[in-house]
Amino acid sequence: MAGTRNYQSIGEVLVAVKTEFPDITISKIRFLESEGLIDPERTPSGYRKFYPRDVERLKAILRMQRDEYLPLKVIKERLAKMDAGEAPDASPAAEPGSAEARTPAAVAGTEELAEPPTGLQMSLEEMATATGVDRDRIKELESFGIVCSHGPEGARYYDGDDYIVLSIAKDFFRFGIEPRHLTMYKHFADRESAFFEALVAPMLRQRNPDARRAAAQTLAELAVTSRKLKQALLRTNLREHLTAT
Repeated sequence: MAGTRNYQSIGEVLVAVKTEFPDITISKIRFLESEGLIDPERTPSGYRKFYPRDVERLKAILRMQRDEYLPLKVIKERLAKMDAGEAPDASPAAEPGSAEARTPAAVAGTEELAEPPTGLQMSLEEMATATGVDRDRIKELESFGIVCSHGPEGARYYDGDDYIVLSIAKDFFRFGIEPRHLTMYKHFADRESAFFEALVAPMLRQRNPDARRAAAQTLAELAVTSRKLKQALLRTNLREHLTAT
């Protein structure tokens, strides 16, 4: 008599976690696997085998995304420490009554922007389910140019950059902010990217691999510096408003 199977298929896992995480989809579970956060075994025919430890790891990842809004890079680092038997880093507590204690952690400028997942292609329905942003909101954001579908008509899809943008936009929506309000970020990004491209244009005109690598490195450094300056200016402005009140 065959022994009792002690693992679940991906479909069974979906059902098992759906109550706590109603937005979960098979596409999202596969996406987390492609990013190296989970690593289920495979049967000889290629089907995934989720043991209890795999299901608990998946739940932990989903809780970190839902409850702490952590980017995948930070989640992966935290999981690596847990796998090594180390305690995950705790966020330093702000002094009671301080400005930092009254403002979101993101204002402090310490959280890194998550890297967009490579090779991700999701339909409108899949992206809505994966991010928790309803399809009408996604289409509205697309009408403002904040996200952009790709591919030929009849097979349009959204990619990793769209996934990151929608995950961030969802946080804005919690405060009653509408898609039209986010256009100011789009306009500024367009102006800033044009400005930075003009700075590296002489390198790009050289048309050799070394110059292109140097241009890419320069753009990356400019993006980091720009983000730091915007975070610092925002923090200063918010602190002034808090002090005034």
